[in-house]
Amino acid sequence: MKKVLVLDGSTRKLGNTSVLLQHFIDGAKNNSGNIEQVTAKEIDIKYCNGCLRCNLIKRCSIRDDDWEDLSKKIDEADVLVFASPIYFHYVTAPLKNIIDRFRSFVHVQITETGLIHTPVKEWNKDFVLLLSMGSSDDKDAQPVIDLFEYMKKVLGENNRIHVIKATRLAVIKQVQKTEEELKELYPKLKLDENLAKEDFRKNQEILSKCYELGKELTK
Repeated sequence: MKKVLVLDGSTRKLGNTSVLLQHFIDGAKNNSGNIEQVTAKEIDIKYCNGCLRCNLIKRCSIRDDDWEDLSKKIDEADVLVFASPIYFHYVTAPLKNIIDRFRSFVHVQITETGLIHTPVKEWNKDFVLLLSMGSSDDKDAQPVIDLFEYMKKVLGENNRIHVIKATRLAVIKQVQKTEEELKELYPKLKLDENLAKEDFRKNQEILSKCYELGKELTK
């Protein structure tokens, strides 16, 4: 049975990111009962301080927070889900704080021309990015995708990445709104109400993709 670990970067409950995530989890439940969700803002994860001791001891040297337990779950997971709204072209601060601690999974050698990254242990995992944003242009999420493409490569050649991006989501649970609800909302956002029909179709398609991806990755 595939193990799924969800790292939820949402800073408010029941927002658009939560809706995307719930559809993914519902899909995953078709094939796996081993799904754990961690809300980034609710756990105690201290900042990485760049001490580099992990290069020597093969683990993070910070011991008085929740990282030791979380890092074991990350290591054991077959599917790692990172869910976040896009804030200023990036994931939220609580989720980024967790990502910084991934440094302890990699040995870093400084050279005259840059850095050489070697994983402490080669991973073979599916990385899932579920990203919601207010922007109408999904390129606003590109800095996040660039980082994870790099992480995927550094942590093992057999890792895979799957990205779902939801755009033009300005209010809570907007991704679930009907076409009529969007038509009513858009003038308040100074958007053309004629966008509502296509956006409703697009949003429904995104939710379906989340569900199907969860189902597919847990087979």
